[in-house]
Amino acid sequence: MIFSGTRLSAPLSEGRVRLLELGETVLVSGVIHTARDMAHARMAEASPRDLPFSISGGVVYHCGPIISNTGGRWEVVAAGPTTSTRTDSYVPSVLEKHGPRAFIGKGGLGPASLEAFAKFGCVYLSAVGGCAQLLAEAIKSVEDVFYLEEFGVPEAVWRLDVEDFPAVVTMDSKGNTLH
Repeated sequence: MIFSGTRLSAPLSEGRVRLLELGETVLVSGVIHTARDMAHARMAEASPRDLPFSISGGVVYHCGPIISNTGGRWEVVAAGPTTSTRTDSYVPSVLEKHGPRAFIGKGGLGPASLEAFAKFGCVYLSAVGGCAQLLAEAIKSVEDVFYLEEFGVPEAVWRLDVEDFPAVVTMDSKGNTLH
């Protein structure tokens, strides 16, 4: 994939996130976790010790990936962003309890989430919708999956190792938004 931007390596520090500017293009590498509505509801209710994974300093991707399992090995076929507003009511609580540093999705989040980004040091990164197969090329491996039996494939939390996942800062940690 040909793309240039600021390179970010997850997990992220608060200081690094606070340096990101609105409209800046980024390439995310490292471990990210997918999470949709059901996962956000669980994270908003749970303490960090009650979750089987940690998103502290991490990147949460609003995505319901299409996954295949061949020979006992998970492979991401498509991984486009899902609309983030469905998770909006949970984001401030998830930020306060679990400390992620970035959310990736499409469509942005509301004023309460933007306020929480400024308070806790987080950004919203927009990924291009309609490019699910292209974005999946940045996913190098599936590291683990959580809540698969309970939530099903699209709602499960997938721990993914990514390299140069492209996105744009559309909500920063200073209270600015392009949405």
